[in-house]
Amino acid sequence: MAFNYDEYVRTETIPHMWCPGCGIGIVMKAIIRAFTALQWDKNDIAFVSGIGCTSRMPGYMDMNTLHTTHGRALAFATGIKLAHPEKHVVVVGGDGDATAIGGNHLIHAARRNIDITLIINDNNIYGMTGGQYSPTTPAHMIASTAPYGMVEPNFDIARLAMGAGATYVARETIAKGIMLEKYIRTGMAHKGFSVIVAESTCPIQFGRRNRLADPVELMHWVRDHGVPKTKAAKMEPDELQGKFVTGELVRDDSRPEFTEVYQQIIDQAMKKGD
Repeated sequence: MAFNYDEYVRTETIPHMWCPGCGIGIVMKAIIRAFTALQWDKNDIAFVSGIGCTSRMPGYMDMNTLHTTHGRALAFATGIKLAHPEKHVVVVGGDGDATAIGGNHLIHAARRNIDITLIINDNNIYGMTGGQYSPTTPAHMIASTAPYGMVEPNFDIARLAMGAGATYVARETIAKGIMLEKYIRTGMAHKGFSVIVAESTCPIQFGRRNRLADPVELMHWVRDHGVPKTKAAKMEPDELQGKFVTGELVRDDSRPEFTEVYQQIIDQAMKKGD
């Protein structure tokens, strides 16, 4: 029997606005399957986004949703988590929203180790606003603002999150939806700040400019640039040039979670006030 996604979807909002061949639907389905596996009551979930193609996802999800300003999803989510630490707070965003405009919020959420899960749909471009290059656009690839090829080095989002202190980091391509679901589920269950990078596709704004307009061909291109962690460990740095490492990259349960530490401070202050 096929999986029924309807429980978590506002079916009256369908059809969606995403372009044919867009990878966001695969990410959304992986998220819904993770919610189901964790048996989370949708009334206990806060699903938050900023602005962009990926950030339209909460509009289709039937739960407590918040569609915020560009790059500020983690700031809003932090407020929700501090006010309601018992809630499951999940944030979705694209590479532009999460690592450019929202990049500062990303590193500080990781530094705090607040119990929020961030899922980044990385399709290497600003899709909604016209195909401008983002921090993850690979070198020499074409964007509307890089008509002769991207000249800046691109971010490795997973390494950025790890360096900033995220206690769970994983990455997978949308070509491996079951593994992507597994990492999202594990990240959601993790106590602390978790980041799951979904290497995804945008055939219209990215693929069309880079002779990868066919959605299947583009998905294979993304898949073939991923290297499993165990294989990457045996490769030389020059062999990994232009590739990204997939798998569960960090899992650290030793650091205290931010809202629990914050509550301890509140309790101490209240005790002094007696």
